[in-house]
Amino acid sequence: MSEERFGEFVLVRRHEQGHVAELVLDRPKAMNAVSTEMARSVAGACAALGADREVRVVVLTSTHERAFCVGADLKERNSFSDAELVRQRPVTRGAYTGVLELPVPTVAAVHGFALGGGFELALACDVIVADRTAVVGLPEVSVGVIPGGGGTQLLPRRVGAARAAELIFSARRVEAAEAGELGLVDQVVEEGRDREAALELAARIAGNSPVGLRAAKRALRLGQGLELRAGLEIEDAAWRAVAFSGDRAEGVAAFNEKRKPVWPGE
Repeated sequence: MSEERFGEFVLVRRHEQGHVAELVLDRPKAMNAVSTEMARSVAGACAALGADREVRVVVLTSTHERAFCVGADLKERNSFSDAELVRQRPVTRGAYTGVLELPVPTVAAVHGFALGGGFELALACDVIVADRTAVVGLPEVSVGVIPGGGGTQLLPRRVGAARAAELIFSARRVEAAEAGELGLVDQVVEEGRDREAALELAARIAGNSPVGLRAAKRALRLGQGLELRAGLEIEDAAWRAVAFSGDRAEGVAAFNEKRKPVWPGE
């Protein structure tokens, strides 16, 4: 396993011959509150991971024992003038869109508090694995703002408009068991197993065609919210992009020869 640091608060670990990358939130003294510097580092790490053709899956984790991420750094925000807040906005937004726009499958490993921007980082991932200590929510209206890291758009895509409205308007926190029932998270595991379970899922995903994974994610994301006929055209374009790839040829050959495929990744 290799490690690379992006700024003071973000670490990237590479597992499984570099095919699984772990994007680690590492600001434990602030429970991973997203400061300007941390946001810039998350965006930089995502840009590097997105450009790395060896990476097939990204797992988003935390080094803090009691929190995934508690959201925006409100202590820092409290010191800002209006002009400084305006200047910070594209930097913080870049962190959330950085995770959201990763071209490979993403899995969030959540334990403890995942609130506000912290939950939005998880929502930006394709799959959320949470342990039984997880507490999630979007409490922004309780401090006079709104979810600004994608929450108003990503949450209704997960749980429907009415459920998302209730959760956002009430600003309530949701514990793991209810979060699993409502679909706020996808898998609930025993306490302390969120990272392990997320990495296990990532390893399974990483065994599949990198060309296929990227194309499938592109079709899933671009097709969301479209009328069915338009969505099927998105899917057809993604199919055409992989149908004549080396991965498709290798996958079919490996299946017929009853062996494990060796993906060329192109």
